[in-house]
Amino acid sequence: MVYMSGSKQEMGRRRLAIVLAAGEGTRMKSALAKVLHPVGGRSMLGHVLTCVNALAVDAVAVVIGPGREDVAAEAKKIAPAAEIFIQSERLGTAHAVLAATPVLQRDYDDIVVLFADSPLIEPATLERLSSSVSGETAVAVLAFETADPRGYGRLIFEQGELVAVREHRDASAAERALTLCNGGLMALAGRHAFAILSAIGNDNAKQEYYLTDAVAVARSRKLSTGIVVAPEEEVLGVNDRVQLAQAEAVFQRRMRETAMRAGATLLAPDSVFFTYDTVIGRDVQIGQHVVFGPGVVIEDGAHIEAFTHIEGARIGRSCVVGPFARLRPGTILSEKVKIGNFVETKAAIIGTGSKLNHLSYIGDAEVGAHTNIGAGTITCNYDGFLKHKTIIADNAFIGSNSALVAPVSIGPGAYVGSGSVITQDVPAEALALGRGRQVNIAEWATSFRQRQKQAKDSKK
Repeated sequence: MVYMSGSKQEMGRRRLAIVLAAGEGTRMKSALAKVLHPVGGRSMLGHVLTCVNALAVDAVAVVIGPGREDVAAEAKKIAPAAEIFIQSERLGTAHAVLAATPVLQRDYDDIVVLFADSPLIEPATLERLSSSVSGETAVAVLAFETADPRGYGRLIFEQGELVAVREHRDASAAERALTLCNGGLMALAGRHAFAILSAIGNDNAKQEYYLTDAVAVARSRKLSTGIVVAPEEEVLGVNDRVQLAQAEAVFQRRMRETAMRAGATLLAPDSVFFTYDTVIGRDVQIGQHVVFGPGVVIEDGAHIEAFTHIEGARIGRSCVVGPFARLRPGTILSEKVKIGNFVETKAAIIGTGSKLNHLSYIGDAEVGAHTNIGAGTITCNYDGFLKHKTIIADNAFIGSNSALVAPVSIGPGAYVGSGSVITQDVPAEALALGRGRQVNIAEWATSFRQRQKQAKDSKK
């Protein structure tokens, strides 16, 4: 993809284009495009675009494979002004960048090339890479040191100057021993970029046009080259499911550290899983094996107990949720709400100080303040065709094992007797009983056992 600044140069700002290749990979063994596979609940493409959006960039051109309207749609969702370019044949990384030739030929000061399968890159690193070609340097490579360089392109220096990037398969034994490697990302001075890229040939083992050959082309033209060193994890490329899991692990570690440094306590950090948009307040305590799906906000002082799953929910101040709770999209908890073990909520607004302590399902509902929902209570919200709403007012008490058949309203201060099936509205301060009257038959159990024993004995 190509991210560009506007055509008018701003005061003190160089005009920037970022080329992000988002072509298809083949080792994921999936119908889903490689760059659409998620890390932390967001596509890899989405992570890179979000990183770029943090820079002073005004337009985007996206290079995708043929027939990948899904990739184009994801790019448009995050960068609505994106220009889409198609790489009709997969002839290498330089060939992919040249698919965006109309952008490369525009008058930009800096060109930065990214890849959509490197989701862990940070904005500060892109800033450093972009600024590295603001002087006399024509090409700058993002480099990293690694203890295991197998499979990576090696950076070749002569007399202290970068002269080439050698792909692993084309490297000599001595070159393969090098540990300073190519991270894939590259910056080019805008005035040289198109000429350098156009001059790249395909004289290599795969007969492809390698972007890395831009270094050798620049040197052959007496142009300066250089490197910018980044942490190894930032340039992690994802080509298969194993590397996808590695990227997820790095993402989760970053999120855990961010949450803890911001004032949250994670009792077992490695067991807590976040999504890219999870918001955690101060003095929040998170127990073991908690999973946050998309769209979760946890306000200050809340406690999320072990084995709880939350998505699309807002948890108010000083709430206690779990253990073993599930909060689904549309759940909003006011302050000091208690959601206990084996409680599930969905599209439910729960008022201040209310309690749902055990074994309940509350869906498509509004629950007022200081209301108690007894164990085993369910809102019967679906009739097989439509969802219906249950409204429970302030200070109500819902007895255990009750079924509230929506649409239905429970008035302020009303009581629902345990074991009731409520199908009609309950007035304020009323007691509602929706169960059969109890009948006790004296001595029935004794005579029943005698009859059953006689019947059993007669069959011997």
